[in-house]
Amino acid sequence: MDGIYAASITPFDGDGKFHSESLIRLMERNLAEGASGFFAGGSAGECFLLTEEERIAVFEAASAFRDRTTLIAHIGAVSTGEAIRYGLAAKRLGFQHIAATPPLYYGFSAELIAGYYYDIAGAVGMPVMIYNFPGNTNKPFNLEHPATVELFRSDAVFGIKHTNHDLSQLERIKAISPKLAIMNGFEELMLGSLAMGADGAIGSTFNFMLPHYKKMYDLYKAAKVREALALQVKACTIMAALNRVGLIPAIKYILESQGISAGSPRKPFAAVSSEQRRYLDGILRDNLCNAKASIL
Repeated sequence: MDGIYAASITPFDGDGKFHSESLIRLMERNLAEGASGFFAGGSAGECFLLTEEERIAVFEAASAFRDRTTLIAHIGAVSTGEAIRYGLAAKRLGFQHIAATPPLYYGFSAELIAGYYYDIAGAVGMPVMIYNFPGNTNKPFNLEHPATVELFRSDAVFGIKHTNHDLSQLERIKAISPKLAIMNGFEELMLGSLAMGADGAIGSTFNFMLPHYKKMYDLYKAAKVREALALQVKACTIMAALNRVGLIPAIKYILESQGISAGSPRKPFAAVSSEQRRYLDGILRDNLCNAKASIL
C-alpha cells in the first residue's frame, strides 16, 4: 500500500444533507489527478458530526469506485458495536480496507483498546488500519506497553494512519512490526514521513491540491529531494493558512471556488468569512502547484 490517498470530504447541499453526486464528482476528479485511492468517512468527512445512516450513505456513494481504485472506510466509534456495523457495511459494499480511531472519551486502558481492534477485525473478517491521531483522540499509543506491541504485531492490524507530529514514533512502529503499511496523515510532514519509512500518505488537502502532492511524491521517489522540498515548503505555507482559518471550513470553501459543490461545514464549525476567503485566495495563488485545477 503506497501512494497518495485523498481523505474525502462529505459534501452537503443547501439544506445540510449529504450530497452524494458532489462526492462522486470530486472523487472522479481526484482519480484523474492520480489518486491511489480514497479514505472515506474520516476526519475530513466530518465523521463524528454525521448520523449512523449518513456515515453508511457516504460508504454507499464511494463504493461506486470499488472496481477502479482502493477504498478505505473509516469506521471508528466510541462503541465497538457501532464500529462493527460500519465495518460490515463497508465490507458488503466492496471496500478493500477498514480503519478506525481508538475509542474516544472514556479512559480506556491499552488492553481495552486492543480488545476493540481485535473485536472489530474478528467480527468484520478484515484486519484494521489503526487511525493514530492523538491530537484529536487524546489516545496516544504507548509503544512500550505489551498489549500495544502485541496488537501491532497481530493479524488484526494491517496498517497505521499516522496523523501524529512525532515522526520518531512512526519509525518505532515500523521497527516493532515491519509488515505494517504506514501512511502519513499530516500533509505538512509528508516528505519527512516518507524519509522515516512511511509508504504513502492520506490527506484532507488532497481533495483540492492533489496534483501538488502527487508531484512532490513522484519527485521524492525519483530521488529529487531538493525539488520535492521546495513543494513541501509551499504546502506547509498553505497548511498554516488553512489551520489559521479552520481546516475543514477552508477546504470546503476552496472546493467551492474550484467548482465542486461542497456546502457549508456542519455546526459547530462555521463557514469562512469574506476576509478569510481573500486571505486563502492569496496564499493559494502564491503557493499552489497547478493552481488552476481541472474541473470535471
